[in-house]
Formats: sequence, C-alpha cells, structure tokens
Amino acid sequence: MWTGGTMAFTVLAAGVGGYLYLKHLEGNVTTTDVGTAGSSSFKKDEAFNILIIGTDKRTGEGNEGYGDKGSTGHADTTILLHVSKDRSNATALSIPRDMIVDIPDCPTTQEDGTEKVVPGSTGVRFNTSLGQDGRDAGCTMRTVKEATGIQPHHFMMADFNAVKTLTTAVGGVKVCVEHAVDDPKSHLKLPAGESQIEGEQALAFLRTRHSFGNEGDLDRIKVQQQFLGSLMRQMSSSDTLTSPTKLIKLAEAATKALTVDSAIGTVGTLKDIALELKKVPPKNITFLTVPVVDNPAGGRGGRRPPQGHQGRPVRGPRLSGSAMKPGESVTNSQGLPTMTLTLGKDFKGAGVKLDAASAETPEVEKSTADKVQCAS
Repeated sequence: MWTGGTMAFTVLAAGVGGYLYLKHLEGNVTTTDVGTAGSSSFKKDEAFNILIIGTDKRTGEGNEGYGDKGSTGHADTTILLHVSKDRSNATALSIPRDMIVDIPDCPTTQEDGTEKVVPGSTGVRFNTSLGQDGRDAGCTMRTVKEATGIQPHHFMMADFNAVKTLTTAVGGVKVCVEHAVDDPKSHLKLPAGESQIEGEQALAFLRTRHSFGNEGDLDRIKVQQQFLGSLMRQMSSSDTLTSPTKLIKLAEAATKALTVDSAIGTVGTLKDIALELKKVPPKNITFLTVPVVDNPAGGRGGRRPPQGHQGRPVRGPRLSGSAMKPGESVTNSQGLPTMTLTLGKDFKGAGVKLDAASAETPEVEKSTADKVQCAS
C-alpha cells in the first residue's frame, strides 16, 4: 500500500530535472547497507529486481492509530518488481505478509559499523523478516530469495506517510468500488462507483480489509494493486507531468518517505532507475500475487491472530501432503527404518531437468496498470 512512494520517485526524478535539485532530493532519501543480500551496483543494460516494501511503523504525524502499537516496522506490504532486460514489460509480484516461510540467518550492519548476525526462524510469517529481532531490509531480501528462488537486486521502502503525502500532492487518486463502503474499523466511507481520494482517506482505502472479498489479506492485496495502477496512471497523466508544482510536491513527498539500499542511494543511480522504468508501457506492467494455500497449522508462527485467507495464515509454495506418498517400509544396513522416495515417470536421471509440461501451473489472477478495476 505504501509502494506508491517508492515507485513515484523513479517516475518523477526523470521529469523534474536539474542536477542540484535532484541532489537535494537525494538528501531526503535514507539508505541502508544490505551487504551481500543485494547487488553492489545498478546495471542499466540488464534485467533487474527491486523489492518494494511498505512498513507498518507508526512514524509521522497522525499515524499513532495505524499498524501495530510498538511495532519496529514489519514488512506489511511487499512487492517484488521485475523489469525485463529489453524494458518491454515488468511484473509486480505481491507477497502476502502472512505467508509462512523460513527466514535465513541474516548479517546486519549496526550503527557503529559492526556486523551482527540475526538468527533465522522457521515456519514464521513473512512480515517478521523485517523489524523483528533487529532484522533490516536485507533480511527481507534474503527471505524472498529463500522462499521464491528469485534474487532481489535492490530494495525501496516507505512508510504510512508515503500514501498520505503522495496522494495529496498529486491531487487525489481515482478509485472504484462495486458497492458502497462504510467500514467502522478503517473509517472508510465511499459511495458505489468512482471516487477521488487522498490523504487519510487514501490510507484508509488501502488498509481496509473488512469491506472486500473474504475480508482477508489476499483480497486487500488486490485492492492495493488496483490503487497502485491508478496512482501510476495519475502520475503519468499530462495533467501531472505538465505541472511543475505537482512534480515538485510529488518528488519531495516521495523522497522524504523513502529508504533504499546504499548501492542505489545516489542521485545518478536513482535517475538511471527512473529512466529505465519510464521505458516500460503501463499496459505491460502486470500485477499478480504469489499463489498460496491455507496453512494447516492454523495460528502457528505469528504473534497476532492470523490475517490470511479464511482467517488462517498462509504458507508459500511447498510440496503438498497429498503429493508425499508413503513407500514400502524398509530398513537400512543398521536395521533402522528409512524413507523410500518413489520417483515419477518424468525423472530421467540425476542432473536431468524435468519437463516443465509435466508440472501443473497454478491459476493466478493478473491485472495490468493501464486497466481500471473496481474493488469488490
């Protein structure tokens, strides 16, 4: 939900222009050294993956009532943005905050420059990969690699203020709901159809979960993706790009709410990223969500009541129980019971890749940044 702040700057840096002003914007940005969790530099001629993180930390005026009281800032909203090498397309993959994952050991750099390794955890919610036990964004990057096999090269992180300040600076964002909304928990009130929202109302729209779908985090992710697509359309509209006042307000708002890895924290690199992202047509920016299944362990692994689909935390792509068939009961040379692994017909030998056609592709919902959708 706070991804607008991180994506906004990449669009705006190329449009505002002026080295001195961009240098000023660079001074607004906070950086974090993630070490080997990411790349040491940004390569303009290669495909790249940026992990976009929205935290639930209660920083900023008026944010005391949001997120978790006393939270150090968990990974409340996470999107892995992949941009193709030829810049013809991009994919924004949402990662459910309650997905059950294994968090690896994570080296972190302390304020005094020393290194501290935060021990890993198994079978815990994804959102604890940030903030919990002193984990930084590098830990979240390592967790994404562990869970998906995809290496994030860089990260961009923003807080609650990003949505409020960005939507106000751009003059509001159009959203659409299929039915009227009156949510006493998020304080969101909207009539059916299209509305223009900004500030507190925009944040309420992105935080509400009880007015859409099954009232779970997976349905909230869909709403966030719809909102982000609308924000991108608004920022790239002629009304915004031809208004110096709006561009400056947006640039200031985005950078003040932004934290990035040290490798991309300079004015030159941020501008390079902006120019590369600007090449991707909105119609070719696809939003989708990591496919998950209900976690049979119920409330395991979380410090709060689960917020996943049907009220249970969800777990990432793992081998299902039905796929693990017991083999013949045998013993090893020491007389101890062993497990027998029965290989399928598509196994051709050690080191030989399996035919991808033999694996069932999970159905996933997709949307693109150029399409207007109504939350339901």
